[in-house]
Amino acid sequence: MDLAGKRVLVTGADGFIGSHLAEALLEAGATVRALTLYNSFGTWGWLDTLPGPTLDSIEVLPGDVRDPHGVRAALRDVDVAFHLAALIAIPYSYRSPDSYVDTNVRGTLNILQGALDLGTERVLVTSTSEVFGTALRVPIDERHPRQGQSPYSATKIAADAIAEAFHRSFELPVTIARPFNTYGPRQSARAVIPTIIAQLVAGRHEIRVGAQHPTRDFTFVEDTCAGFMALARCDAAVGRDVNMGSGREISIGDLARRLITLVDPQAQLACDEQRLRPPASEVERLLADTTLMRELTGWSPRVTLDEGLARTVAWFTDPANLERYKVDLYNV
Repeated sequence: MDLAGKRVLVTGADGFIGSHLAEALLEAGATVRALTLYNSFGTWGWLDTLPGPTLDSIEVLPGDVRDPHGVRAALRDVDVAFHLAALIAIPYSYRSPDSYVDTNVRGTLNILQGALDLGTERVLVTSTSEVFGTALRVPIDERHPRQGQSPYSATKIAADAIAEAFHRSFELPVTIARPFNTYGPRQSARAVIPTIIAQLVAGRHEIRVGAQHPTRDFTFVEDTCAGFMALARCDAAVGRDVNMGSGREISIGDLARRLITLVDPQAQLACDEQRLRPPASEVERLLADTTLMRELTGWSPRVTLDEGLARTVAWFTDPANLERYKVDLYNV
């Protein structure tokens, strides 16, 4: 499938990855409709920061994936749907699991049912490496067992299963795209890289983090968006769930020390107890096996971790960007 000239919907386009994906799709020649979360302030999240000509080229539709009627309106006349809208913060899922079921499970069901009824040509549902829980074997391929180690991960397991069921039951052309740990400009402070950089750039010398020993597999947001589009173009990916990652892991402690070296070598790490997950909920190790992704699409990340971290630090050093972050608060 060629995305040029296609009418596409991006749900969660007001968010971190969604806003970057909307830009990338425009550059690929698609006509973009962006579903953003309705609010009375009339704000469109990170889309509000895009250059005027770019934003003017996007049809912004405020709504809510929990509302099936609004979802159907957003899907009308759309060829391809990229479903990214979700509640993603793991700590907040401990507090409010019901809202995660509503958004992540029922929201995905609304997208799938609407796409089926309206004859959407292709649907990409966004998964997460958190569905695997702590690695039982590495690297983690698509056949690895699913383990719901947080309410968030449990709802994403359910969303994946519903997407698979719609393909098997109704032949809906669904692909499940599973990024591991995406990072880059605009990421919320509830994620580890932004919270470390924001503290450093703001001049804090004691950098508060949670557990330092778990490992993660990081991919720069530009590469993640390229992966989404590669899967949308790939007919052979229909009906598959596909991992996207770098195939390399780094511990949170080593990552933090790399960022400290980039910004302020005098800074020190400190453990913040409130940032620790419950012991049985912590995901100790994530490392992607991306063999299937490479075989299907030829995709592999182009931005190295060092380059991506440098680009992310540079973005945060702009005061206009940093002021959007509440550096002294633990963002759940």
